[in-house]
Amino acid sequence: MRTLLGVIIATILLVSASKVYSNEPTYVDDVASIINNNCVVCHREGGIGPMKFENYEQVRPWSPLIQYKVANREMPPYSYDSGIGIQELHGDWRLSQEDIDTVVAWVNGGSEYGDTDRVVQPPDLPDPDQWSFYQDFGEPTVVIPSIAIDIPATGNDLWHKHNVSSGLEEDRCIKAIQVKPRGDAKSVVHHANSSVFVDGERFGMLTEYAMGKWGEIVPDGVCRTIPANAEIAWDIHMFPSGLGAMAPNTAIEDNVVEIGMWLYSPEESKELTYKQDLSLYRIGNQGDIVIPPHSTYMTQGFHSFDHPVRIDSWQPHGHLRMNAASFEIFYPQTGRTESISQVSKWSATWHHSHIYDPSVAPLLPAGAVLVLKQWYDNTENNLNNPDPDQWVVGGSRTGDEMTHAWLAITHLDEEKYEELTARRMIAEK
Repeated sequence: MRTLLGVIIATILLVSASKVYSNEPTYVDDVASIINNNCVVCHREGGIGPMKFENYEQVRPWSPLIQYKVANREMPPYSYDSGIGIQELHGDWRLSQEDIDTVVAWVNGGSEYGDTDRVVQPPDLPDPDQWSFYQDFGEPTVVIPSIAIDIPATGNDLWHKHNVSSGLEEDRCIKAIQVKPRGDAKSVVHHANSSVFVDGERFGMLTEYAMGKWGEIVPDGVCRTIPANAEIAWDIHMFPSGLGAMAPNTAIEDNVVEIGMWLYSPEESKELTYKQDLSLYRIGNQGDIVIPPHSTYMTQGFHSFDHPVRIDSWQPHGHLRMNAASFEIFYPQTGRTESISQVSKWSATWHHSHIYDPSVAPLLPAGAVLVLKQWYDNTENNLNNPDPDQWVVGGSRTGDEMTHAWLAITHLDEEKYEELTARRMIAEK
């Protein structure tokens, strides 16, 4: 009897154990799809990631580090705080909490492959040099390259400014726009700003590129204009030492930066009434920035408009000591402050234009105040800080600091503002 009871108990325990094991995430059933959909685009042959994650053999040795980076939301590299302000974004690389929990449980369970009879199909990846919006819009309507620039292996920051023709003979409206350094040039281009000039007069900003930025999408129904016979004024900032392992003291010849634009037809462009522009909004006086060694710093700026607007995107900008930023709206009529966006783990190697879904993009009445804040950490706690013993001042060099944000804004009249506000109220019911 005891023997039979022992067998029954042992069987129950074995079945229970097998059930527990079978519920553990495996690479083939649970994790491969997460890695392939979110990580391999960079971590592959020819990608910018320092290691490859194209199969289990490549992933398994790095699984503890993957777990750490994923659990701390350091990877994928999209710094944007969850639970604060607007969360509906275009081009959001963040993993869901469910995916994070799956990766953590998989590593805790031993990073097992799972059923060895099953084979994980390799992901269908685009060319690493393909345009970000190719899947949405195909090839750009027009591509405007800079002149070729040679970058030495070492030395101080370099700036190159020159004008090139757009080649456009009619006013056009932009659907989407991306700045893309060719090939290895991406590792040495700090930023590449582009302005529009017509007949020698500045028309406005075209777009801005900084390390890691994937591009901008203009919401349906509005126009960011590139006028006929425009010249593009390039302002390209390069730093020879590059991004560490991506460009280890390597000279890059014929560095070219390209603007790809997806355009509405001339006929469609004429139908778009409301205009969007991209502008730099200062946060305090950059010339006043003085950050002593082993200290922190904060800047704060305010902006308002004499007409209603919609905020389409927000992109904070700083350098190596900046570590956080936020965007709020203050309503003087009510005294209420609304949190829109916050980044608590900002990194200069990944500049993102946080593009709000048009259904939730902030609608501001005339007089509402944009409140922009940025924080800086010149201590050893900042992992991006090259030298906490240095004094840091405001300036354009990589080792200096900046304090501004790029905002894409659609300018409205009272009629359009009331229409969009009414639509929101109906949708929320």
